[in-house]
Order: sequence, then structure tokens, then C-alpha cells
Amino acid sequence: MYPNIQAYDRGVMFAPDGRLFQVEYAREAVKRGATSIGITTVDGVVFVAHKNITAPLAVPSSMQKVFRVDSYIGATYSGIVADGLHLVNVMRSKTQTHRMVYNETESVETIARDISEELLMATQYGGIRPYAISVLIGGIDNEPRLFEIDPAATVAGFKADAIGSGKSLADEMLVKDYKYEMAVDDAIALGVKIIKKVSEKQAIDEKNLDIATITKEDGYSMMPMEKVAKFI
Repeated sequence: MYPNIQAYDRGVMFAPDGRLFQVEYAREAVKRGATSIGITTVDGVVFVAHKNITAPLAVPSSMQKVFRVDSYIGATYSGIVADGLHLVNVMRSKTQTHRMVYNETESVETIARDISEELLMATQYGGIRPYAISVLIGGIDNEPRLFEIDPAATVAGFKADAIGSGKSLADEMLVKDYKYEMAVDDAIALGVKIIKKVSEKQAIDEKNLDIATITKEDGYSMMPMEKVAKFI
């Protein structure tokens, strides 16, 4: 053990063995978040996200987990809600600034790396804490693309990926059943199947599930509740 563990526990400071405790704690917070899934297909990108609604009188439509960032870019998160909503606003601001300056949609990889820099800043300075979220950013530029950013600001590209409390089981199911050639509706069905499996203790219905698609023809599209119900 360390002679004074609190010296490394109260701020973003390396412990003697190279660990950043605050970043590790942020990762644990992500594991408590509801599961979100991103899937790329030959035709586009699909997001399926569980909204962990526990208050019986809550208004489901006020709790969103999948967001439009730009015409062909979307995002979802798992972890602390306030952190996620803040980063969504940062993403939207950066993509709109890029559009105003360059008159074009920002690439998916560029906005993913921009957001990773935002998360990285929170791991380098005292007096602030790391963001307690993982983010999936997906969209279409030259092709359908999906990136995950974790609390340590690591960026990685995926064909399909999951974040949140059900990540381990969801990743296993994606490895087994995912095919890049699948249709968008088949990807949605796979995402819903996985969410239902990893959330067995809570019934899944159209009120606590967000589904969005990004295709070349329609861009970003949030699925209405009545259509979500058909996939459950």
C-alpha cells in the first residue's frame, strides 16, 4: 500500500505504480450507467440505448440517451447524466463551428478526437474531476463509422460496440451475431435483443428505449415510440 493514499486519491495525480485513481473511479461510474449500443452496417449506423427510469412518475420523453449532433452524426453515452448532456452540447457547438467556418459537415473521426481532447483536459489539472462517462459517436462521412471515448480520453474505432453496465455481455453477443452486411432493421433488432438480455431485471418497452439511425438517404433520424414498440 501507499504511505499516504489520499495524496493520490483527491486529485488527478499518478500513484507510484502509474495509476490514476480518479480516472479509475470514473470508469466505475460508467459501469453503473444504463447500456448503450452502437452498430455500423453497410447502409448506416444504429444506436440503441436503454433509459434506466426508476421513478414511477417520471416523464420518459424528458430522459434522452441518443442525440443528434449534426446531419449525419449522432451520439449516446453511459455514466453520469449531467456529464453526458454537457458533452453533447460541446459536440454540437464544435460541429456547428466547423460548418460555419468550412461550410461542410465535420468528419466523425475529427469530432471524436475533439471530444477526446475535452475529456483529456479533465485528467491533467488539479481542482477538476474526470468526466464520468463513456461516449459512442457514430455517423457517415465517406463510410459508416463508430468511435468510443472512455473517461481516460482513449479513442478507438469499432464496427459495433457497447458501453455501460451490460458492456461485457453485450460485447460477447455482438461478436457472435454482428455482420457488417446486415440491414439497418436487422441491426436494430440485434441491438434491442441485446438490451433486453442485459436488462433482464427490468422490463424493456418503447418508453425506456431510445433508437436512432443514420443513413446516407435520411441522415440522422430518431425513431418514434410507436415504431420502437414494433421492435420489442
